[in-house]
Amino acid sequence: MIGNVAAETRGTRALRASGVAFTVHTYRHTAKGAIPAAEALGMDPARVAKTLVIEADGAPAFAVLPGDVELSLKAAARALGARSAAMAQPAAAERLTGYVTGGISPFGSRKELPVLVEARLMNHPTILVNAGQRGVLVELAPGDLVEAAAATVAHIVGEPHPDSRVDTAGSNSRYRRGR
Repeated sequence: MIGNVAAETRGTRALRASGVAFTVHTYRHTAKGAIPAAEALGMDPARVAKTLVIEADGAPAFAVLPGDVELSLKAAARALGARSAAMAQPAAAERLTGYVTGGISPFGSRKELPVLVEARLMNHPTILVNAGQRGVLVELAPGDLVEAAAATVAHIVGEPHPDSRVDTAGSNSRYRRGR
């Protein structure tokens, strides 16, 4: 335990069980969001991901995207094959994941949800993602995030890409296009 932050979480246990390499980073949590986390760790906010819980046609899913951009709900819906998407209410997100807002992780969630990962995260050698507790992030290769979370890589920020799904299966079988 570092201060009031435990470095072992359900998220880190799930990652360890998946066999991917990661490094734990802890910081003193003072505000929710990827930007304050990036500032506390001295990291580029484009490498510190935020994990959002959305509902696409009523079905919950995770959206993992750089901390310095906004989610396009239209693009996320399209990537999930849905007609529409909305942000989940915080209480619903906490109930589904077993995590508190500001500490939601795509790893070790109480309920397994589909995971979307913004394509631009794939451009970094490593990224940081919440580990399941406020003040605890894991640093890992973006391909390992995709593998461990069985995620779909898609363009889910800003204006939707004409083809909002990225088919990386042909170039590297580690990346999956969905569940």
